[in-house]
Amino acid sequence: MRLVLVFGLGCLLLVAGSAGAGSQVQDPGSTASAFGIKVVVPGQAGASGVSISAPPSAVGTAPGFSYPSDGTIVTTGAITASATSEVRSNAVATASSEVSSLSLFGGEVTAAAVAGRARGATRGQVADGSVGGATISGLSVGGAAQAVTPNGRVALGDWGVATTLQQAEVRNAGTHSYRGYVTALAIHLTADHGGLPAGSDILVGYAETWVQAATPAAKPLVAPSSKPRPRRQTKKQPTPPEPRKGDRQSLAAPLRLIPVGLQPKLTAGRYVFPVYGSTSYVDTFGAFRGDVAGNWHHGDDIFAPLGTPVLACADGTIFSVGWNDVGGNRLWLRDGEGNEFYYAHLAAYTPAARNGSNVRAGEVIGFVGNTGDAQATPYHLHFEVHPVAYLALGYDGAVNPTPYLDAWRRQKDIGIGDIAAYLRGVSGTAPKPGAILLQATDISAATGLDPESLRRVLKPLPFVRGGVVAAG
Repeated sequence: MRLVLVFGLGCLLLVAGSAGAGSQVQDPGSTASAFGIKVVVPGQAGASGVSISAPPSAVGTAPGFSYPSDGTIVTTGAITASATSEVRSNAVATASSEVSSLSLFGGEVTAAAVAGRARGATRGQVADGSVGGATISGLSVGGAAQAVTPNGRVALGDWGVATTLQQAEVRNAGTHSYRGYVTALAIHLTADHGGLPAGSDILVGYAETWVQAATPAAKPLVAPSSKPRPRRQTKKQPTPPEPRKGDRQSLAAPLRLIPVGLQPKLTAGRYVFPVYGSTSYVDTFGAFRGDVAGNWHHGDDIFAPLGTPVLACADGTIFSVGWNDVGGNRLWLRDGEGNEFYYAHLAAYTPAARNGSNVRAGEVIGFVGNTGDAQATPYHLHFEVHPVAYLALGYDGAVNPTPYLDAWRRQKDIGIGDIAAYLRGVSGTAPKPGAILLQATDISAATGLDPESLRRVLKPLPFVRGGVVAAG
């Protein structure tokens, strides 16, 4: 199960070239952010109560919070949030938030108080911190008291899951930095409930800090001695193969800062939104993920019904098609400029999804599902953007896909000639979302890369109802 953790990342910057950071002068720095409560609803505005960021240092309060206005989903008592950032010879950052008298869905989930706290500080060239001060008191689900542990999980009937003291810390010796964040209580809906759709999140008691220590200038090179020094012979060790990006082997990769605010132009030609039809998504880039490299979300989740067509977002070449435990049925697409795009959790592939296959922007390459570690979540496509300029960073070269998705979403809808190019004899204007799938009673009968199985499942039927091909 994958929980969505949305947090204020706008003030963080990628420190490029971390391997060479020790050779450059770098001033200390710090940021902090906190919010009392946030409601995240796919495809809707949602709401939040008391959000603070530093610099500059600030404190915010509110007498309470209700969502919607009648409080049928969320009500709270007083909310306080604060964030401080101080940079002198060393850097210090603190963040805290506290919410009292929390009640969700008319009392199904309650807590007397929920608090998130985080602290970071540097000393010399060392950065460290803690998120251990977060607390929840009096947590109750359905009238039963619940234990509270770091990253603990509490089942919420058949409609959701709660995570207590959800937290992560990144100590990066290469960039002399520390980053820690905690959400004291994170509620994720796996099914529609109480007026919220599946995929919604209620986040309570969030705090985050980031500090970076100063690094000195590189020492000047010393002129070599005139007397030659004998060279020691060493046996060259074989270079281990680089892990395939997006696969579980990447979990051993070094942790890096999240590359926030980087949106280079892709410029390889036309681009299209990667899912056809009715969809919803929100910006969850950088959110906590405990089962991928760095423990952060490298893309966005695009929610759509099972079997919704998944499209090539650009003209390019398909590669790394197959299965892994995290992404399930997944593939990569490289466009003509060298930018790479990652697709995961597909229900099935089309015949175009073959290693080395050249595809057009808008061509159907698979279907929305929830394979891999997304089995218990709503159906969605996990989508990532890896610009060619940052491929040297490995899997952490991903950038926030939301601005690209927003731009592609506004473009004119593509025609049926694109979305069904692999079906012979199909032409005309674009159908309503999902219409081309009415020919298939169950796309799971298609076995991955076998083109014949796809043709059997998607074979045209000899009769039409109301101008739309009817299901068999």
